[in-house]
Amino acid sequence: MAALAAGVGFMAWVSTSSAVSDVTFKDFGFSTTDATQAEIDFQVTREPGSAVKCAVKALDSKFAVVGWKVVDIPPGEPDTTADGGRTVSQRVAVRTESLSVSGVVDSCWVPGSSK
Repeated sequence: MAALAAGVGFMAWVSTSSAVSDVTFKDFGFSTTDATQAEIDFQVTREPGSAVKCAVKALDSKFAVVGWKVVDIPPGEPDTTADGGRTVSQRVAVRTESLSVSGVVDSCWVPGSSK
């Protein structure tokens, strides 16, 4: 009986922790300003009251990382949009050490939670 209770408790913890730290992202744009800077456009979907961090990177023609930055996305307020303010768009400038040909989001997470 104790094993069953522990199993149910574990499943409740897993489902709750996943719901709290559920963050998704989608790249949708990239531009190269010059050989020292790139701009990456992306969307992040998270709970409106959750602050999020995202790691973005700029890549050269051989897929080597030439720029990297961790971006802070502050918590938002619920609103009347279709998703209630869960999705926010971001444009991030990243310094590069050489000319980049693409930029992507590497990962996003809620600070203080396990990725």
